[in-house]
Amino acid sequence: MVSVDSAPETKGTPGGGLRRDIGLIGLMWASVGSIIGSGWLYGAQEAVVVAGPAATISWIIGAVAIVLLALVHAELGGMFPVAGGTARYPHYAFGGLAGMSFGWFSWLQAATVAPIEVEAMIGYAGHWSWARGFQHADKTLTTSGLLVAIVLMAVFVVVNFLGVRVLAHTNSAATWWKIAVPLATIFIIAVGNFHPGNFHSEGFAPFGAKGVLSAISTSGIIFALLGFEQAIQLAGESRNPERDLPRATIGSVAIGAIIYVLLQVVFIGALPHSTFAHGWAKLDYPGISGPWAGLATLVGLGWLGVVLYLDAVISPGGTGLIYTTATSRVSYGLSRNGYAPKLFERTDHRGVPWFGLAISFVTGVVCFLPFPSWQQLVSFITSASVLMYAGAPLAYGVFTDRLPRYERPYRLPAGSILSPVSFVVANLIIYWAGWHTLWRLGIAIVLGYLLLGGYALYALAKELPGAPRMNWKAAQWLPVYLVGMGLISWQGGFGGGSGRIALWWDILLIAVFSLVIYYWARATASPAAEIERSIEEVVVTDAPAH
Repeated sequence: MVSVDSAPETKGTPGGGLRRDIGLIGLMWASVGSIIGSGWLYGAQEAVVVAGPAATISWIIGAVAIVLLALVHAELGGMFPVAGGTARYPHYAFGGLAGMSFGWFSWLQAATVAPIEVEAMIGYAGHWSWARGFQHADKTLTTSGLLVAIVLMAVFVVVNFLGVRVLAHTNSAATWWKIAVPLATIFIIAVGNFHPGNFHSEGFAPFGAKGVLSAISTSGIIFALLGFEQAIQLAGESRNPERDLPRATIGSVAIGAIIYVLLQVVFIGALPHSTFAHGWAKLDYPGISGPWAGLATLVGLGWLGVVLYLDAVISPGGTGLIYTTATSRVSYGLSRNGYAPKLFERTDHRGVPWFGLAISFVTGVVCFLPFPSWQQLVSFITSASVLMYAGAPLAYGVFTDRLPRYERPYRLPAGSILSPVSFVVANLIIYWAGWHTLWRLGIAIVLGYLLLGGYALYALAKELPGAPRMNWKAAQWLPVYLVGMGLISWQGGFGGGSGRIALWWDILLIAVFSLVIYYWARATASPAAEIERSIEEVVVTDAPAH
């Protein structure tokens, strides 16, 4: 059994490697700061248009789903406190091919969040006259808007270059603000502006169960709740990861879920009836492009609207900042596993992986071109994120079988049940995003295989140090899983699917398919000795300098 605490310090990278400078609050605030970003500014309005007042149920279902996935990650994070953890668990369990795949999903998710937060900042800034030239009428960026977006991405990178301690302090300050503003908004708008009749006057669930389920993936609900993994990604820089990682992971999800459910309830209850008199799908009022700020102004709280327009810059900015950090840490982990050049492991004298940060900046700028508006990225990021999360329950099942005596600072209650259930839930969220999103995600997955797979094959051919063992046998289930999810989505009824599989039957099919993949993967995973060898190669050499 490997003990990370007894591992030697890293000597092979400039600056001595990553540094353990983050405590419990820093870890928790990294996750909370990621959870409360642009999602709170748009999510309630987008969800109610898709599901009506039943959007409250959508939020609860989404929160339960994320809690299940977070609990699995909490145990794994305590077991393996390494940088870029979500990208590395499948590598340990299934070897190179599966590790490369889930590593790419992880990097893709992290790299695309910072650009979407920048777009949210620019979108809300359009309230002020000096910023109205940054977007076209369809919310895409103008030339001047693109330049501003590039500058904001550069600011994220510069703050990260100041070191993880400065980053943690900066993010903690921003997160206190990000929590205070939504809580204050909930209380201030609800007092004197809450109408219980709004929940049934035009029907509680006017779009039925399909609307409730669609809202989870397509309206920004899961996107809003994403972010608990940031504590996991920073595990290699935690002072006491075994104790703090589970607490930070579970605590951040609890805080985020409570805030978002309350926001949805208050948003529905505070709307004047005239705003949805023609049906929830046609919800409209002055300033709806900035839903909460517009609502505050509509109910006579103009001063609060000003605060919310200001928050619309700070909240997304804080989230973009921490996801820029995450992108560089995931690429660090990918390099450790042999899927990317060793240049991604190079750190400066502050322990910052500088090349990974530079690539995160370039990637963010590229994202502004094919996805120039907030709305166009939400479903894509949701699907990539949950696909990344799906690797954790699979790895959990393998470690339960292969490493039963491995030290677990936190043990998931009823893990043998909750682990496969969380995998089913993850796949349902992916499916509900719809065919229009999943075929685009499929193209991104193929691109990842060309980039990472190409480098891995090159490293193997040249017999470079650290070249990954692809282990095709342990990942035999993977192509069936990816292609199968695509086929079910294509034949299903969500987001442009053909509709050949009826509602409820499609959910049953996803559940059965997921369980088959789960137990297939668990049965064909790498042997215990090979898993332990992978951990020895990566975890021990990953120990940071103090």
